Amino acid sequence: MPSTASLFAGLLFGAIGMGAMIYGKKTSNIKAVLIGIGLSAYPYFIQETVLLYGIGFALCVLLYFCRD
Repeated sequence: MPSTASLFAGLLFGAIGMGAMIYGKKTSNIKAVLIGIGLSAYPYFIQETVLLYGIGFALCVLLYFCRD
């Protein structure tokens, strides 16, 4: 059973990923779409809470710097 912190991380980064996918689709930005897919999918494969937040934060920073 996952902890509350890991469930929250999955929900948080999944929502950010959904927003990035919608933004990328509207602006035809393939980088945003791919990062959004990554943000939405990676919580299914990572179980460790610290790693969840670390990867999520890194992908969010990447999303910020890769926007056009």
